[in-house]
Amino acid sequence: MKDFVNVGLLGAGTVGGGVLKVLEKNAEKIAKEVGKPVRITKVLDRHVDRLKQEYGDKYIFTDNADEVLEDKDIDIIVELLGREHPAKEFIARAFANGKHVVTANKDVLAKFGAELFPLAHEHNCDFMFEASVCGGIPIIGPLKTSMAANQITSIMGIVNGTTNYMLSKMANEHLDYDEVLKEAQAKGYAESDPTADVGGLDAARKIVILASIAFNTRFNLDDVQVEGIESIEACDIKYATDLGYAVKLLAIAKNDPENGVSLRVNPTMIPLSHPLAGVNGVYNAVFVNGDAIGEAMFLGLGAGRLPTASSVCGDIIDIARNMQHQSTGRISCTCFEEKRLCPPDKMSAPAYIRLQVADKPGALAAIAAAFGAQNVSLRNVVQTNDVKSNKTEIVVITHSVSEANLQMALQILRVLPVVEAISCVIRVEDSHLA
Repeated sequence: MKDFVNVGLLGAGTVGGGVLKVLEKNAEKIAKEVGKPVRITKVLDRHVDRLKQEYGDKYIFTDNADEVLEDKDIDIIVELLGREHPAKEFIARAFANGKHVVTANKDVLAKFGAELFPLAHEHNCDFMFEASVCGGIPIIGPLKTSMAANQITSIMGIVNGTTNYMLSKMANEHLDYDEVLKEAQAKGYAESDPTADVGGLDAARKIVILASIAFNTRFNLDDVQVEGIESIEACDIKYATDLGYAVKLLAIAKNDPENGVSLRVNPTMIPLSHPLAGVNGVYNAVFVNGDAIGEAMFLGLGAGRLPTASSVCGDIIDIARNMQHQSTGRISCTCFEEKRLCPPDKMSAPAYIRLQVADKPGALAAIAAAFGAQNVSLRNVVQTNDVKSNKTEIVVITHSVSEANLQMALQILRVLPVVEAISCVIRVEDSHLA
């Protein structure tokens, strides 16, 4: 047995730098946790000269991946490069060389998990990825261990800090979407191209990972129904608050024994009494429902240098412990079932719909008739009139309705002479409206 557990780090950017800091600062404690010291021996990065100036000769820096991946003394590869390529290929090579892998790469896991997990199993390697979802919040590990005896029925999560920050600002300061997006970009919470965040794709990748573990079935990105927050206006959040709801971008996975598993990411209205409704700013949270545990929520910072590094280092320690007890590969891929997907038209939920309507006699009756023709039952109806423009805005919240019936009702509304526009449609998660 070697005197050290040797780690090769791929990528010394924001999170990678955090990993170096945590492992150095808490080296003594980690050595006691594991039973021997854990050290990073080589670091792959494009900016070798800058890193040498910053860290001196503490580590061996290289821009040649072979020097890390082919080093026989390295036990664990930590991949923090981001993006799909060459990260996916480097992970595959690490397994082929008998090295364990820690990653925070949700893109690779969501797209190539079905290919990489069998490789890890074939070579008896650990493959850990706690930091790939919700940064510093422990959720992957609990799903695979603490809650492994449960039949998980649903997962709902605020898993994107950018959109949660934006929706929180819109709610608390009554600001418009464009204003809060510019502020989020100025503060570094949103990228210059925010499409992956505001369009829901980042959250979709994360719910693929969570659902695959929770329902023991391999899902992919194409299985997720995705909507972003671009159509949400300040007035929608005001209406929601007045009706007793908060608006959040939720990633939702449900296992319906009759219709199958549904995966979706969309703006969602949830009761103000729900635990997720109070999660604001850049915080993330995941709400799990299981047959034994009941309801449980995991809350914390979903991104950031040190929170994410915390999860990465936790995985490193887990693997190092497994190595000490010669029990690597103990928890392999848990996707041993093939649960079927729920057809999109079988998905059901209540809905909030905001309409721009001509102020004419019989308009509300015509709209109610369009909903009724598709068996859409209305729970709330709010009407506001603008005398100057002779316009009327009508907001409705329905009882639970199938996606097929909702879409048919919306099609009918779009061609009604009294309906000038369907301004916004938001799904509602409220057990009282079932």
